[in-house]
Amino acid sequence: MTDLRDADNGADESVDGAEEIETAPPLIAGVPRALSPLVRRIVAPNPGKMTGPGTNTYLVGIDEIAVIDPGPDMAEHIEAIVGCGGDRIRWILCTHTHLDHSPGAAALKAATGAKVMAFGNRDGLKVDKRLGQGAQIEATEFRLTAQHTPGHASNHLCYLLEEERMLFSGDHVMQGSTVVIKPPDGDMAAYLDSLAKVRALRLRSIAPGHGQLIEDPDRVIDWYIAHRLEREADVIAALGAAGSAKISTLVETIYVGLDPELVPMAQRSVHAHLLKLAAEGRATGRTLTGTWTST
Repeated sequence: MTDLRDADNGADESVDGAEEIETAPPLIAGVPRALSPLVRRIVAPNPGKMTGPGTNTYLVGIDEIAVIDPGPDMAEHIEAIVGCGGDRIRWILCTHTHLDHSPGAAALKAATGAKVMAFGNRDGLKVDKRLGQGAQIEATEFRLTAQHTPGHASNHLCYLLEEERMLFSGDHVMQGSTVVIKPPDGDMAAYLDSLAKVRALRLRSIAPGHGQLIEDPDRVIDWYIAHRLEREADVIAALGAAGSAKISTLVETIYVGLDPELVPMAQRSVHAHLLKLAAEGRATGRTLTGTWTST
């Protein structure tokens, strides 16, 4: 599951301005859209509170094609991918194994014979080749380099298209929203380290797992980092004022006016911040439902 409609983002905040979001071309499921000479995007028909307009599947290359994030196992989406790429599809790359990103891999492999590649076997995904930091996929027209970016998920990879300096970010960075970090697989300290890592890649654009192409990547990543540190400061202040408190109480203090449906996500996000603080010796506690104390 993705976390596009991020409870950590509060009721009104967004990474991009409202005007920019409103004027972007609409994301229409099943319709291939060229983003660059080498990249096409097909949106899966799985819109929702947690997936926004739907999961983005990317086809990279012309003569030989790598499909990045085949998305959910939905026949109409797999048909749209095959219709666009056909027998030129050689590789199927998954950023991570959440349910809206990788389950379509098996059906797409059956239809094309392409090799499935990801960080490893997990959550029902079976890979033909495991990828780690720096692994490369070489095609006649392009090179993709895997970047291990744990935080949202421990097995999360981004893929850098070297020729265009475009990063396929999965759920590491998204357009219009931040990302909930859900322990135990989600890790806030690792996430901040991964953000710094991709910030150093000299990117021209980010192709996210949900939403529009991001053409000012440095600004967005800087916002992400600043926002996380601001939220961490909020958690420290709320816990310090209380002395000891449960996460549910801290969320009520920090997220005023939050949609009740997003409260569970906010609680997990605060838990992730507290686990980071505990590792640094600035808080004590362990569980989502237990009591935490400022130190």
